[in-house]
Amino acid sequence: MVRSCEQALAAGVPAVAFTDHLDFTDWIDGDQIATEHLDPHRYNRMHLLDVTGYLAAVDDCRERYPDLRILSGAEIGEAHMWAASAEALVAASSFDRILGSVHAVPFGGRLTAADELFRQMPAAEVMRRYLGELLRLVEGSDLFQVLAHLDFPRRMWPWTAGSYDERTFEAEYRAVLGALAVSDRVLEVNTKSPLVSTELVRWWREAGGRAVSFGSDAHQPWRVGDKFKLAVDVVEGAGFRAGRDRYDFWRI
Repeated sequence: MVRSCEQALAAGVPAVAFTDHLDFTDWIDGDQIATEHLDPHRYNRMHLLDVTGYLAAVDDCRERYPDLRILSGAEIGEAHMWAASAEALVAASSFDRILGSVHAVPFGGRLTAADELFRQMPAAEVMRRYLGELLRLVEGSDLFQVLAHLDFPRRMWPWTAGSYDERTFEAEYRAVLGALAVSDRVLEVNTKSPLVSTELVRWWREAGGRAVSFGSDAHQPWRVGDKFKLAVDVVEGAGFRAGRDRYDFWRI
């Protein structure tokens, strides 16, 4: 986290949000996954976020780098499946920024990682299943403020399926974007994923979307702020501009 802060300052990024992954494997009463009888172990190694240690590390970074705005946060995986678990942890943590995301979808009796689905079915069906589950997330959870990596499985799109064309899935994209806009939330432009097109960001605007955020989804310090200049060009082409101050979302 210290090296990430140093990279942010070097890149001229005025603020960072450390939205570490918040994933669950054991359910409690009120979690939808229990009623769907799904095996939740979508990856071999998953651990619950050490919130106490994480927040201490954030505080340390804030003391070290007073000129950088540092937000605490979490990226909740499949929050619609873990509503009670996620709500309880978030309520006790006072995070500044909450992202919602989908990394796995129900298939074969368990939550199945998106990359594994490409070995189970045609690539186009993977994307439609994923975007359908993303719609369930948006409509089924109000815990998060920002929707992360809109088309996550696109990162693993197989070359044997030909070039990826957003317009092939326009109806599915627009359904997700419409539901997100109605809830007055924010769309992340993720620069670790293949960068969304200006056309897709226009679909967001046409759906009623009012704001975007920029997420480098870094995982490694050197990637903090990566491709942000290109991402700015993309969203400006769709009519979004810098917000109320240098820390704000970009807005219509």
